[in-house]
Order: sequence, then C-alpha cells, then structure tokens
Amino acid sequence: MSKIALVDDDRNILTSVSMTLEAEGFEVETYNDGQAALDAFNKRLPDMAVLDIKMPRMDGMDLLQRLRQKSKMPVIFLTSKDDEIDEVLGLRMGADDYVKKPFSQRLLVERIRALLRRQEAVATDEVGTAPETKVMERGELRMDPLRHAVSWKGQDVSLTVTEFLLLQALAQRPGFVKSRDQLMDVAYDDQVYVDDRTIDSHIKRLRKKMRSADPDFAAIETLYGIGYRYNEE
Repeated sequence: MSKIALVDDDRNILTSVSMTLEAEGFEVETYNDGQAALDAFNKRLPDMAVLDIKMPRMDGMDLLQRLRQKSKMPVIFLTSKDDEIDEVLGLRMGADDYVKKPFSQRLLVERIRALLRRQEAVATDEVGTAPETKVMERGELRMDPLRHAVSWKGQDVSLTVTEFLLLQALAQRPGFVKSRDQLMDVAYDDQVYVDDRTIDSHIKRLRKKMRSADPDFAAIETLYGIGYRYNEE
C-alpha cells in the first residue's frame, strides 16, 4: 500500500481528497502546513507528496526545496487557476506534475497512479531485461535506469522520474526529433492530459540540472514548433 502525504491548508480538500485516496487503496497522511509536513518527513518519508503551493508557516515551494535535498520521490503541486508562474517555478524546482484547483479527484488519482508506476518501473528489477532498462551511454552521458542514476562527464546529476524518462527518450535515438506529444506519451499515463507548457518546463529544468554539471551542456536541442532532439556530443 503506497503512502501519500497530502499537504494543504484547506481542510475541505484534506478531508475529501484523503477519503477518495483511501477508497482507492492508498494510505494517506494529511498536514495543514508545510512545516508540519517537513517535521513528519524528517522522521519517515512517504511514497509521494501532493502539495498546495500557498500555505502558512512554510509554503509548498519551500517544502519542495527542502524535500529535494533528501529525496527524489514524486511530488504533485496543487495550484490555483491563475498561478502559472508558480507552476513553472515548481516544475523547475523539482515537482513532477501539477493539478489546477478546482480539480477532478479522479484526475488526481490517475496522475498519482501514473507517477507511482513510473517510480516503480525505474526502481525495480521486474523490467530489467527490457532495452529501456539497460545502461545507456551516449558520448559523455551515462544512464542506469535500474539505479535511477545519471552522470555527465563523470559527474552525477540528480533527476526526478519525469526528467529521467524524458532524457532517456531523447537520448535513445540521437539526432531524431521527438514531438511534445511523443514526450507526453513517454512521461505520462494515457489517461492523463498535460499541455505543452508542462513538457517545456520539464525540459528547461532538465537542461538546468545538466548545466549544473557542465555549463556548456547543449545536447538537447529545441526545434521550435516541432519538438526536441538529442545531439550526441
């Protein structure tokens, strides 16, 4: 049974969403501010966190930043419909996805399941014989899916599950263009819809992390109006 941490200062959301998740077979822990959640996470991490952005004491952004110092577990942000800047910042900081309020609880459940499935796929040996789980080397890039490990020029780079899957999809076929729709299929479950901005935000954050290892990293090329391509260096 996967443990989901739900962090929001709206008690109605905490009550209704936790009831839905528990009915779907999840174990749920609820917190009404970021500091209370962080205190609990320091003792024991859940399998996934669903975080509101605007909360008292410690907001979702601060909580995510501290969480990413110790864990790569999937994180979904709950955002207000007008918080486009916060959505982009959240994705750049390490969130895996976001859901806008008011939201369908069924949609949230499906996004949670999709992220947990991807997390399990890269963390277990059950798919160890599949080509996408074998160690891949492309020039200075080395990816080990079973260990969820990435290095560039010998330097480790910490990626979320979504970032890892996008980089893997691009690097598997250097020189070939992947459209945003194709990258959505790689990174998200068929039942989950995301827009182009979400994929673009993930790619920007992925580039930033790779450039933290090498300021000259330029292997991921944007083809405006078409998609992205990995160029082996």
